[in-house]
Amino acid sequence: MSFNLVRISSSTPTTPIFSNLLQPLRSPSRTFIFSISPSNRITSTLVNHQRKRGFRSGIVAMAASSSVNKSEEEWRAVLSPEQFRILRQKGTEYPGTGEYDKFFGEGVYSCAGCGTPLYKSTTKFNSGCGWPAFFEGLPGAIKRTADPDGRRIEITCAACGGHLGHVFKGEGFSTPTDERHCVNSISLKFAPANSS
Repeated sequence: MSFNLVRISSSTPTTPIFSNLLQPLRSPSRTFIFSISPSNRITSTLVNHQRKRGFRSGIVAMAASSSVNKSEEEWRAVLSPEQFRILRQKGTEYPGTGEYDKFFGEGVYSCAGCGTPLYKSTTKFNSGCGWPAFFEGLPGAIKRTADPDGRRIEITCAACGGHLGHVFKGEGFSTPTDERHCVNSISLKFAPANSS
C-alpha cells in the first residue's frame, strides 16, 4: 500500500465527482485522512487539526493500492550508500547524528526510499533517545514486525518495506499512545507544511 500526500484548502478546485467528498475539508479546523482499500472503497477519518501550529490547509494522506517493488540493484541506483545500508539492510544510525533528531518543523515526514508519507510533525516528540521519536504514524503507513528474538518490534514502510527503526511501548512518555517510534533520520524526508 502506498500513500499520496494531498493538500486541501478552501481555494482548491474540485471536480464534480469529488466535490461532495471534499466539502468537509473546506473548514480550516479539520483534517481528514482518506483511505482507498484494494476494492476501491473510500473511507475517511477526521484527525485532530491543530490550528495553532500554523497549518493553513488540511494535509491528507490517501492510500493507493500499489506497493513499491524494486530489485536490489534498482534500490542501490536511487539511494545513497548509507540510505541503502539502513533502509534495505536494516542498519542503524549512530545516536544523536541524524538531521531530524532535534528538528521540530511543521509538516510531514515521508519515506526516503519511496516518498510515502509516514508521520505528521504533530506526532513528533523529544524522547532524548538520540533518534527522531514519534508517538504514532499515519494510518496504514507503518508495518510492524517482531524481531526474531522477540524483544523488539521493527517498523518498516508499508509501501516499500524500507527499515525505519523500532517501536517501543509502555516507557512512560506523556504521549497519547505511550509509544515511541524510534526512527533513523536517514529513513525520512521532511516536507514543510507551507510547501506546495
